Amino acid sequence: MKGLWMECVWHNTGIYQCEVHRSMLALPPDLQAARALMVLSCLTSTLAALVSSAGMKCTRCARSSPTKHALAISGGVCFLSAGMLCLITVCWTTNDVILDFYNPILPEGMKYEIGMAVYLGYVSACLSLMGGAVLCWNCEGRPRNPLHLPRHQHPPPPPVFSTLNTPAPPYYPPAALNGNRTPSRTSASSSGYRLNDYV
Repeated sequence: MKGLWMECVWHNTGIYQCEVHRSMLALPPDLQAARALMVLSCLTSTLAALVSSAGMKCTRCARSSPTKHALAISGGVCFLSAGMLCLITVCWTTNDVILDFYNPILPEGMKYEIGMAVYLGYVSACLSLMGGAVLCWNCEGRPRNPLHLPRHQHPPPPPVFSTLNTPAPPYYPPAALNGNRTPSRTSASSSGYRLNDYV
């Protein structure tokens, strides 16, 4: 298996051996460029995480500042850039491995396979692209500065409620309760039983 940082060989005896690329100058130019792109992708992802977390609504950084919206958009753009850099690197490496694998000039023992790191690179590139797209799309509709209005624009007046000053309707008890009186506890009811016997 061929990677950006090492090459691994699986022997017939079952031994799995990896060798790290020790000399930077001995590497082919395409591998050097792929390494540089991957390092740039990692640095851009770190910057994107810091900038976008500062631009989120739940953080206290620049709470009422107009730059909070710009920070969130910048974080999304950095995530998109990091995803594209990672995707270019992973596609480039995959293309080299596939071309070498189907090259009839190379012997069978010198052909490389695609390793797990390439698949992880595809997953991380897709997640970075999706995260950046969601962040940019979510911040696009948000107002830039909702707390401050332009000088020529006045805030709209509050709605007028005509029912606030009107008196409540008078209360009339139901006609069925007009003749009722509450007897005392000691008084006997019409059937001769006392209320204290049951309460």
